[in-house]
Amino acid sequence: MAKSKDNAKSKGGAVCEAVRALAEPVAQACSVDIWDVRYQKEGAEWYLRIFIDKEGGVSIEDCEAVSHGLDEPLEKNDPIKDAYILEVSSPGLERELVRMEHFERFLGADIMVHLIRPMEVLGRDFCGVLTAHDKDTFTVTDHSGENTVTVNKKDAAWVKLDDFD
Repeated sequence: MAKSKDNAKSKGGAVCEAVRALAEPVAQACSVDIWDVRYQKEGAEWYLRIFIDKEGGVSIEDCEAVSHGLDEPLEKNDPIKDAYILEVSSPGLERELVRMEHFERFLGADIMVHLIRPMEVLGRDFCGVLTAHDKDTFTVTDHSGENTVTVNKKDAAWVKLDDFD
């Protein structure tokens, strides 16, 4: 059973990269950025979720424009063989930091971290300031400035912005 789960993860990763490549020119034409692409199974349904962002926030019109702009490239290139539901939306206020450029853009920002397994000192959930990052890790300093921890990205279930403006 773990094998099929691994296949789903690798399938999702390959699909996300293929869709990102198709979505980038559409996003540029719509004056938005691609924040993240996710291909996930929920219950019996597969969802292709494309999160877009732009300075000043994303409108419903931006989401519609990207969604309509993706119709032809997705149909023509057919990167997903199974039936799926397409959703285009904003990453939200508590946006998840996923890619290197997310961590780079928000150095010095307040973040929330949820770990897969709790750390002895901090537990599973903690907040602080993102003070450093590299390909594999990120560093958080608590708001008092007294405690700093470096976390391996693969050990975090998620890293989100806290009180994003």
